[in-house]
Amino acid sequence: MLKNMSGKGNKMIKSSEVELVDKVVAIQRVAKVVKGGRRFSFSAIVVVGDGNGTVGHGLGKASEVVSAISKGIEDAKKNLVKVSIHNGTVPHESKGKFGGGRVLIKPASQGTGIIAGGAMRAVLESAGIKNVLAKSQGSSNPHNVVKATFDALAKMQDAVAVAKRRGVSLTKVFNG
Repeated sequence: MLKNMSGKGNKMIKSSEVELVDKVVAIQRVAKVVKGGRRFSFSAIVVVGDGNGTVGHGLGKASEVVSAISKGIEDAKKNLVKVSIHNGTVPHESKGKFGGGRVLIKPASQGTGIIAGGAMRAVLESAGIKNVLAKSQGSSNPHNVVKATFDALAKMQDAVAVAKRRGVSLTKVFNG
């Protein structure tokens, strides 16, 4: 299912209707101490996207790496959101925050590429953003960075959607 990030007029789309590509952001081995020693399992953060404005993230936990990744992909398909993209970049500057993670995302000119760190890069590439400047300013924990990136992308609004929601012309949005 797909949630529209603007919050108004949510359009639900099944994940089976779009061609999704998955990227593993991080895999961690976690241990549980039990009477006989340690039990190891794996947790995987996965980002899926169609490269055309649809992106989602998920967390999978299992005793094997492959199982953890597949569970993460299934979770990510349940958390799909629509991101506004304007000429291959984001419409405007935005800051996102989740826990200790803080991110800054700025639009960039054609040919710049994706200037971003590991966890943010995976989200932005999966969303289909081609040119962007991004900086992780807080925690480097991949869980928090991915969720902060989604928070920043959720705050993005393109001018056409704003004009339509306000019921005014596009020139009125820019001229005040």
